[in-house]
Amino acid sequence: MSQTLIQKYNVPGPRYTSYPTVPFWKNSQLDEKSWLETVHFNYTSFSTNEISLYIHLPFCESLCTFCGCHKRITKNHAVETPYINAVIEEWKIYLSKMDFTPVIRELHLGGGTPTFFSPSELERLITSIVTTANIHPTEFEFSFEAHPNNTTDEHLEVLFSLGFKRLSLGIQDYSPTVQQAIHRIQPFENVSKVHAKAKEIGYSSISHDLVFGLPKQTLADVKDTVAKTLLLMPDRISLYSYAHVPWVKGVGQRGYDENDLPQDYEKRELYETAKALLESAGYLEVGMDHFALPHDSLAIAMKNKTLHRNFMGYTTQNTSMMIGLGMSSISDSWFGFAQNEKTVEAYQERVMQGEIPVFRGHILSQEDLQIRRHILDLMCHFETEVKDDNFLDEVKLGLSEMLEDGLVTFEGNKVLITESGIPFVRNACMAFDRDLKGLEKREGMFSKTV
Repeated sequence: MSQTLIQKYNVPGPRYTSYPTVPFWKNSQLDEKSWLETVHFNYTSFSTNEISLYIHLPFCESLCTFCGCHKRITKNHAVETPYINAVIEEWKIYLSKMDFTPVIRELHLGGGTPTFFSPSELERLITSIVTTANIHPTEFEFSFEAHPNNTTDEHLEVLFSLGFKRLSLGIQDYSPTVQQAIHRIQPFENVSKVHAKAKEIGYSSISHDLVFGLPKQTLADVKDTVAKTLLLMPDRISLYSYAHVPWVKGVGQRGYDENDLPQDYEKRELYETAKALLESAGYLEVGMDHFALPHDSLAIAMKNKTLHRNFMGYTTQNTSMMIGLGMSSISDSWFGFAQNEKTVEAYQERVMQGEIPVFRGHILSQEDLQIRRHILDLMCHFETEVKDDNFLDEVKLGLSEMLEDGLVTFEGNKVLITESGIPFVRNACMAFDRDLKGLEKREGMFSKTV
């Protein structure tokens, strides 16, 4: 890839798990009533009660310095029971205030470290949810994130018995030097043991999460990490760009010198090298940072143009309603976003008072909804059709340099990302993003795009 293009387009920009992006949410005082109105409007507009459910389990025993998630570091496992009680109670509040019985198509446990919790507490949580809702009879997916160091055979067996068939193992990098820098020590043997046990039990899709651009990470490290990954051949691989946002996450991402971070062309070379190795092993690139074997549902969804993207990332379950439970979780009714309280204490207190613990959000305007659809299509399918000629002219102006550089093309009213433009898809989305118009400084708001 051209070093000149990387230097030109590697600028701060949103990751577009939503539009509008969180910094531009305009209803900061969104309350429960306003949020539930959008939930009801979703139900009546789409005539469906199918939902995705995300449950945030925020506790970790130690701090990984690369992590940008909302988490609570503790070795005190007495926190498990009151937190699970609060999540179950929050779900009950939703059930009492929604005017329909939800049908769950997707359920994901994210963190933090979901396997921080004991198998018995996780079983109590999931049982409380699935016995009070309907599960789609044929098209549903239960998945969870797992730390290889503390995921036991019992975790795998209990969750499988509850309907979980997919798990994501957090790997990042196998280099001891990198692991030391990011405070995430986990030998390949630990990963191999959990992966093998999950296969033996019958999990149908295992994902490995890798990260490029980490402190002290070299090209040799990436090659070694991919080589070890290919020994296990997970069904999916997420190859995320390390997002360096210390102004958001504070001390955690200041655990190393910023000179240790691969920059620009050097960082992109790590991705391109990993991509070449994975594709030569039979993986297909999905979206902007995922890979899957041809048999996996994610690769099939990419091929069939049914791929969807939400706050959980790329998914095959295209529901218009996502309910987020737990501290800091974000819910999405398509017409609105709502985020829960961002501390464990505030979250649990409000839930135990019988409230949905929303503390901020955004109600989408008609313009927001139109732009959101374009950005979603670009992120999932690398193309979108703009029927509004005036807006198309605006977009063409914003994409003029990318057009000259061969990163986008136009076919009538369609905007298409070229193969060489895929690494810059976030930049293309920025041309549609009216919140960025006239914004002179994006440093301190977003991570770099490439």
